[in-house]
Amino acid sequence: MELNILYEDSQIIVCEKPQGVPVQSDRTTDYDMVNQLKNYIYEKEGAGLPYIGLVHRLDRPVGGVMVFAKTPAAAKELSRQVQERSMKKFYHTMINGDLSEQLKDGPELLSDYLVKDGRSNLSRITSEKDKNAKKAQLKYKILKILKEKELSLVEIELLTGRHHQIRVQMAEHLGGIVGDTKYNKKYREVGGFHRICLYAVRLEFHHPKTKKAMSFSVNPPDWENENG
Repeated sequence: MELNILYEDSQIIVCEKPQGVPVQSDRTTDYDMVNQLKNYIYEKEGAGLPYIGLVHRLDRPVGGVMVFAKTPAAAKELSRQVQERSMKKFYHTMINGDLSEQLKDGPELLSDYLVKDGRSNLSRITSEKDKNAKKAQLKYKILKILKEKELSLVEIELLTGRHHQIRVQMAEHLGGIVGDTKYNKKYREVGGFHRICLYAVRLEFHHPKTKKAMSFSVNPPDWENENG
């Protein structure tokens, strides 16, 4: 796996995670981002086992821009930004359905309560009264309509980082994400492998040491031509 490094210094490393690659090691033992970055730094610097701190995650099927810490102090500061929601995360996704009526609207807020089922590794919307529920919020804006394909391109700002949050809320409120075999009924029924149309396109945060505002962007795959 070739790494796409967007930025690196002594404190952080920003890169693009490919779709289908786990962020950290799991039961599959497939090569993951954390170990790939450790090997990359070791081969370059060759001084002991490198430190890579994981401060936020992307689902395995989802690709896009991520930041990793290279020191414990940087990990602590970036984690604080995640917890306080000062780290901004933006995604593009392709939704089944024509959402033309919302095309000219500004960002809309979606607010729900989610609960995760550990046995099935699925999340669902529940009541605020559910003792296991966690509040899930995001903002979305319709960017483009592919009328001939009845698809809508949507930009999302993720305000909370709940398990499968974007996938659940899109399926509930707007329409299932193209290629989502967990929450989009159309793709659950078809079965087989489909590349999910969900990508982390922009990440904004402050450098953990210099406090400088930083922003990094990547382009999503060419979904319009993939889903003809």
